Amino acid sequence: MKRLVALLMLCCSFLFAEINLQTASKEELMSVKGIGEKKAEQIIEYRKTNTITKADDLKNIKGFGDSIVGNVKDANPVSKEKVNKKVEDKKEETKKELNGAVDKKIEKATSLVPKF
Repeated sequence: MKRLVALLMLCCSFLFAEINLQTASKEELMSVKGIGEKKAEQIIEYRKTNTITKADDLKNIKGFGDSIVGNVKDANPVSKEKVNKKVEDKKEETKKELNGAVDKKIEKATSLVPKF
């Protein structure tokens, strides 16, 4: 049960995670709508001499406007559907484990009961 709760908390944190612009790989940057290879390279080049602490810092890079900055703010590297599927899969796995443990306890308890 504790594992299930921990997993749910972890998955929920992914839902609200934004890409870390200071450390994101080129591929992670390109996963944001409106950022292709060239814009990702511009971000990587910019952060070599500047620190990016928030999405609005991208406006200092030529070609980055409100729409791309908005996309970055809304960006989530893990889709909600993917997270929901993982949560459901883990729920099912946990249910099976719990049912198996209960079955073993019942089996053990019934083996201790004397047979007449």
